Amino acid sequence: MDNLKVIIIGAGMGGLATGIALRQVGYEVEIYDRVSELRPAGAGISLWSNGVKVLNRLGLGKEIARLGGQMDRVAYYSNTGEKLTDFSLQPLIECVGQRPYPVARTDLQGMLLNEFGVENVQLKSKCVAIKQDADSVTAIFEDGRQATGEVLVAADGTHSMTRSYVLGHAVERRYVGYVNWNGLVPASEDLASKNSWDVYVGEHKRASMMPVGGDRFYFFFDVPLPKGTVSQPETYQEELANFFKGWAAPVQRLIQRLDPPKTNRVEIHDIEPLQTLVRGRVALLGDAGHSTAPDLGQGGCQAMEDALVLATYLQTTNVSVEDALKRYEAARKDRVADVITRARKRSNMTHGKEPEKTQQWYEELKHEDGTDILNAISRTILAGPLH
Repeated sequence: MDNLKVIIIGAGMGGLATGIALRQVGYEVEIYDRVSELRPAGAGISLWSNGVKVLNRLGLGKEIARLGGQMDRVAYYSNTGEKLTDFSLQPLIECVGQRPYPVARTDLQGMLLNEFGVENVQLKSKCVAIKQDADSVTAIFEDGRQATGEVLVAADGTHSMTRSYVLGHAVERRYVGYVNWNGLVPASEDLASKNSWDVYVGEHKRASMMPVGGDRFYFFFDVPLPKGTVSQPETYQEELANFFKGWAAPVQRLIQRLDPPKTNRVEIHDIEPLQTLVRGRVALLGDAGHSTAPDLGQGGCQAMEDALVLATYLQTTNVSVEDALKRYEAARKDRVADVITRARKRSNMTHGKEPEKTQQWYEELKHEDGTDILNAISRTILAGPLH
C-alpha cells in the first residue's frame, strides 16, 4: 500500500515501535496520547530475544545493547537462600540467535521516542470516539479535535478505550491473583551477581533481581493477595518486610534499599484472548489487544512483534487496507492468545493457585540444569515472526 497516513493512539512501547516501523516503510504517521507527560508503566522489562530482534530490524540494535543489562545466567534460590539451580543463558542465545536485554522502561521509551521524534507525538489528546467510511478513519478527541488517515492503530494500553470500538462491547480485565511491587536499585554484589537474574521462591511468593543498564537491578516482589488490597508507598517496606519475613539476606537488603516513592505497586491483570483484533481500518496492538500477565516476560515483546507484522502486511499487501489488517489479525491472533494463556498458567503455578503444583515446581527446580527452562523460553521466542 502506497503513501498511507496512519493515526496511532497511544505513545507507549507498542505505539512508538509501530510508528517507527511504519515511517521506515514510507508512511506518514501521527501519534496521539491522552497523558500530559509520558511516564512508562513499570520500572523495567525483561526484553527477550524476539523483542530485541524487532529492535534490530528497526536499526536500534546497538542502542538497545547499550541500554540493556548483561544477563548471562539465571539462578533460582529457595526463600531461605538455598541455591536450587544456576545455569548459563548461552545455550538459549545460540538457539535463538540473539541475547535478551533486560532494560529500564524509561530508557527503552526514551530510545523509541528519540527515534520517532518526541516533537511528532501529540499529548493531551484523549481519543473518545472513532468513525470510519470506505476510504478513511477518524479519531475524535475529547477537546473536539480530529485526526484522519487511512489506518488507525489502537495502541492505547491495557485500559484501552478503542478496544470496545473494535469489539463492539467492553472487556473486563481479569485479576490474575497477585500484587507486584517493582522498581530499580543500584546493582551490588551483596544483592545478586551483576550478570545474573536471581529469583527467590517460596510460600507462593517471588523476589527477583535482574541487571539493566546503568549498573542497576530491576527488581520485583510478587505476593498473592485479594483484589483491592489497599497500600501506600510509606508502608511498602514494612509490608514487604512482613510478607518476606525470614527470607534470605539479599531479599532483606533489597527491601531496605528500595526507594518507596519510586516503587510501583500493581495488581496484575490480563484479558481473555480475543478472537477479533481488527475492525475495518482499525487494528488493536500491544496491551490493547492482548494484555497478559508478566509471567513469561512477553508483554512488551508481543507489542514489538505486532508492530513488525502490521508494517509488513501494510507494505506487502496491495488489495486494500482492510485486507492487510485481516492478514495481520490472522498472523497474530493465535500467537498472542497462546502467550496470554501460558502466562496465566505459569502465574497460577508460581503463585499457589493449586499449592501442590507449586510445591512440585519447587522440588523440580532442585533437579533443573536449565535445559527445561531454556527450552520453554526458546519455544516462546521461536514461535514469533523472526525465527
